[in-house]
Amino acid sequence: MATKVLVPLLGEGVEEVTIIKWLKKEGDSVNELEPLLEVNTDKVDTEIPAPASGTVLKIFAEEGLPAKVGSVLAFIGKPGENVEASSTQVSSAKLPSVEKTQVVQNVTPDTLHMTHDLGFISPVVAKIAAEHGVNLQQVQGTGLNGRITKNDVLGFVESGKSAKPASIQRPMQNLTPDTGAHDTLIKHSAIRKSIAEHMVMSKRTSPHVLTVMEADMNRVSKHRAANKDIFARDGVKLTFTPYFMMAIVAGLKNYPIVNSSWSDEGVLIHKAVNLGMATSLAEEGLIVPVIKSADNLSLLAMARSVNDLANRARSKKLQPDEVKGGTFTLTNHGIGGSLLAYPIINQPQCGILGVGAMQKRVVVIDDAIAIRPTVYLSFVFDHRILDGASADNFLMKVKETLEGWG
Repeated sequence: MATKVLVPLLGEGVEEVTIIKWLKKEGDSVNELEPLLEVNTDKVDTEIPAPASGTVLKIFAEEGLPAKVGSVLAFIGKPGENVEASSTQVSSAKLPSVEKTQVVQNVTPDTLHMTHDLGFISPVVAKIAAEHGVNLQQVQGTGLNGRITKNDVLGFVESGKSAKPASIQRPMQNLTPDTGAHDTLIKHSAIRKSIAEHMVMSKRTSPHVLTVMEADMNRVSKHRAANKDIFARDGVKLTFTPYFMMAIVAGLKNYPIVNSSWSDEGVLIHKAVNLGMATSLAEEGLIVPVIKSADNLSLLAMARSVNDLANRARSKKLQPDEVKGGTFTLTNHGIGGSLLAYPIINQPQCGILGVGAMQKRVVVIDDAIAIRPTVYLSFVFDHRILDGASADNFLMKVKETLEGWG
């Protein structure tokens, strides 16, 4: 009997994944526990292994589309084994759990429509159909299992068969850029789409306010120079990031209101201090692994955690739970030479701290001119939770912790 390939539970609160890439195609042989496909959830790419050895008989999930946890992705069995009898059940199982409705003439872009005639209609397809007044029942689907794709709808529109209803006969801004003959289109990855959605959502959710202070890193620099070889003997690379993390912990301990989230009922102050660390994945974007209970860590333990999470983030070995539960985030944009930035809050957190590039600058100390390594600290906060004074108090504590190190 053929074996079902199901979407596994990849972490607490994970309800669906996005199919990134099938590593096998229909007709290929596969061994048990051999990687079968790649999926993405919360910007973490994960390989799903084959549950059994055999031949990939049927694939039901398209690349680039979501699939619910527990839904059927494919069948593995003996060559020639018939799985068509299960196709109807599988198709239904992999759809999001929303009410099935009758086909309607005009589709709203915020609704996922599923009918016995049309199957699953994605939000993108629904939006295009609504904008152009397309009756999807008249569109021939060319996607997997006859699914209607974006190109199917656009092709239908170009054929001149659609007519925009009077209710939406209004000029609409064309957000699609003109494409020249020699232009190159780089398709959005799942990570890039996730980042875009999260950033837009964050700016719409909370009023962002920026406050900036300059921190003298002289004492931190001396401490690091004196201890990096000692840390290296323990297998830990001592960078500046752990110092910033420890300074943030000091700030959050002194001003717990910053370690919070907004809710309609009130401000939820988190007991745990879980620090997110924005980590670049080069051209793929960035990911924010979380150091849990950071307030209980020494500098050595913090540096070890920073090393471990950064290395596993770049090698795509993070687990979904390791990018969840953050209560505050650090982003070190200065790695690329940036001096000042306006980071976007990682919702539903209260704020995010950006650290610029360290540079030697002329400063005045006790009425004397000196040269010191300094950085700009950019604190972006949710103005619903903090006002200028409380935000500056937190940032001043971060600054004082760095300047008074040792």
